[in-house]
Amino acid sequence: MENVKLAVIYYSMGGTNYQLSKWAEEGAKEAGAEVKVLKVPELAPQSVIDGNPVWKSHVEATKDVPEVTLNDLEWADAIIFSVPTRFGNMPSQMKQFLDTTGGLWFNGKLVNKVVSAMSSAQNPHGGQEATILSLYTTMYHWGAIVAAPGYTDPVTFGAGGNPYGTSVTVDQDGNMVEDVQAAVKHQAKRTVTVAEWVKKANQ
Repeated sequence: MENVKLAVIYYSMGGTNYQLSKWAEEGAKEAGAEVKVLKVPELAPQSVIDGNPVWKSHVEATKDVPEVTLNDLEWADAIIFSVPTRFGNMPSQMKQFLDTTGGLWFNGKLVNKVVSAMSSAQNPHGGQEATILSLYTTMYHWGAIVAAPGYTDPVTFGAGGNPYGTSVTVDQDGNMVEDVQAAVKHQAKRTVTVAEWVKKANQ
């Protein structure tokens, strides 16, 4: 059986969800997956980005990361999303991309994709869980298979205990409060494992 193909799709302003995505990439590769890390297109005006030094610096640092396309979704057996929370929901940049998937959805191209999600916020109860669940709502419409981490490994507790997906609190200086690297890698490996089961069953 060929290796699971995983797309890690993220949106990030300050770099937190980019870092989560890179850890997911590491974990998935350790599990034998072929991985693409992809960003969703930015919708904010350049003038706004230029006015925020941290945002501007991150955009410049990740300028070579490819933007996700619908072809990447079709290519992938599994998808991990990583986004900051916006009022308990996903950012408009991610929603805009998901709203372009109607053609793939209509043609059944997203059925049985194995998906999982991660998030961040400035407060422990700032909407992290709701943001992940908002992503999963779209995935249910796709007919995708959600591979949440649950409590399948003790590392989840050390990372804050979010069963829906790894989430992290980010302080005012942009630093992650919880140590979530191991939880992210476990979540990625679990996603790849479930995708292997699905892929094998469909052969």
